[in-house]
Amino acid sequence: QVQLVESGGGLVQAGGSLRLSCARSGRTFGNSAMGWFRQAPGKKRTYVAAISSSGRNTYYLESVKGRFTITRDNAKNTVYLQMNNLKPEDTAVYYCAADSRDSYFDALSYAYWGQGTQVTVSS
Repeated sequence: QVQLVESGGGLVQAGGSLRLSCARSGRTFGNSAMGWFRQAPGKKRTYVAAISSSGRNTYYLESVKGRFTITRDNAKNTVYLQMNNLKPEDTAVYYCAADSRDSYFDALSYAYWGQGTQVTVSS
């Protein structure tokens, strides 16, 4: 099966930057669409960004556009989320997800998930 290992979370001051990484391992047939979701305390897990298997197409939550960038390095089986100009409202546990079945934007559509990495933005 597929395993996802995340890293890069931490405590950052408002306006700062952070880069999250998600390394994929295990059996897989080629590359697959991958996404990033986040969940704040007491909130629902929500879509943040997604990227197609080839990396040619990317999608973002409106509030994150221009600030976050999702990329992937298929040779390394790794997807990244570069987060710039972080805001306190970005504070959440960020999850990497793989193998979307129906929708890039629906958490229930993904088959595999990472353990999550905490991102805390102070002000």
